[in-house]
Amino acid sequence: MKKNTFRQGYAILMMSLFCVCWTIGLLTPSPASAVPSSFADLVEKAGPGVVNIMSVKVVTSSPRKQMPYGSSDPFKDFLEQLLGDRVPREYRQGAIGSGFIIDKDGFILTNNHVVDGAIELKVKLADNKEYKAVIVGQDVKTDLALIRIEPEQTFAELSLGDSEGLRVGDSVLAIGNPFGLGNTVTSGIVSAKYRQIGQGTYDNFIQTDASINPGNSGGPLIDMNGQVVGINSIIFSQSGGSVGIGFAIPINLVKDILPQLRQGKVMRSYLGVMAQDITPELGKKLSLGTPTGALISSIVANSPADKAGLQRGDVIVAFNGKEVLYSNDLPKLVAVVPIGNKVTLDVMRKGKKIQLEATTEELSEEKPSIEKQTEGLQLGLVLQVVTPELAQRYGLSSASGLLAVQVGEGSPAAEAGLAGGDIIVEADEQIVSDEAAFNRITAKHTQGGTLLLLVDRGGSTIYITLEVPL
Repeated sequence: MKKNTFRQGYAILMMSLFCVCWTIGLLTPSPASAVPSSFADLVEKAGPGVVNIMSVKVVTSSPRKQMPYGSSDPFKDFLEQLLGDRVPREYRQGAIGSGFIIDKDGFILTNNHVVDGAIELKVKLADNKEYKAVIVGQDVKTDLALIRIEPEQTFAELSLGDSEGLRVGDSVLAIGNPFGLGNTVTSGIVSAKYRQIGQGTYDNFIQTDASINPGNSGGPLIDMNGQVVGINSIIFSQSGGSVGIGFAIPINLVKDILPQLRQGKVMRSYLGVMAQDITPELGKKLSLGTPTGALISSIVANSPADKAGLQRGDVIVAFNGKEVLYSNDLPKLVAVVPIGNKVTLDVMRKGKKIQLEATTEELSEEKPSIEKQTEGLQLGLVLQVVTPELAQRYGLSSASGLLAVQVGEGSPAAEAGLAGGDIIVEADEQIVSDEAAFNRITAKHTQGGTLLLLVDRGGSTIYITLEVPL
């Protein structure tokens, strides 16, 4: 009897434990519940700060493009004879974009390409009220613009977050005006960070799969705290619509130049170097002990770098105490330093670490030029000695070196990246002024090997490694 009672008590106890565990399992949130089931509260908070931007630009067109049938239009001669110079060559074209309010004074951030060249600019708020806008500041290099509307009310504003704190996989929202459909909301994740997509020196995009389409440009990319972490700018698409690959300018980059945009002009510091990444082949040929850093391939005469004693072949591994891993890190670090400031450069030179000091200057839009090249072996090159007369006649950036007149398709030279118009300045770190000098150097590689070339391309020098065939 006692035995049966014990068994019954044990069964009741186990059943009770099972029920408690099952109940706890239902009440305890799963990891997936960290993702909100609805973004409605977030959109309600951020949406009123997003605006639609409508710009009118004057587009120049030839008279032929005005004719319905182009140059074969049967009325072309008649219309031109009748109207003469009155045949329209310019017309007004509307464009749409997005932006977002950043303060109660009516300042709005957007993309430069949305407002550049506009003769009329209007902004529509989420409540459909329209305002005339003026451009305050523009920056072509980062495709950013600051515009303003006169406040007649208290504007909703968005706060700027921290794009550096984003992680790949974080949820984000894009709000904008795609195809003129105002206040459209899409969601996605951060697909990648630090993307360089060939848009310029300051490429540093956030990639996202949140749907971005034409008209979204200038709109905010928002994190789950409702803060702006990026400005939607570019899409990758062969159809013109979203394919899940969009790019946003990191908001930290925007915050760096926002004070200057408010002043109407963005000025950047300048060092005066051309830098490139270190490939394994370059590292071996130049006996570089580090695979990271910015390899200096050319230096502008009388520039801050030149005055500081920087030399071609040096590798900058740190700038003002900040590590430089790749060549494209350097211009971003230099640009945000106030003009006229002294900066320190940690440099690797022939295996030894040294420190140099430079004083930054204002970046000019003009590009100074620097040096040049020749031929040999079965490299697939047709070369010609550059003379001052030849340089003047064809507008070459150098008056000496060896000009690549032709580069054979599929040849070792082509595979190395040489192109017609390149000028070879050095081979294996020796100046080449004629074909004889070039051939003497390349003759050392008759049994195969790697030839290190310093090439002038459009006034800037770069290093190229060329594998010599056996």
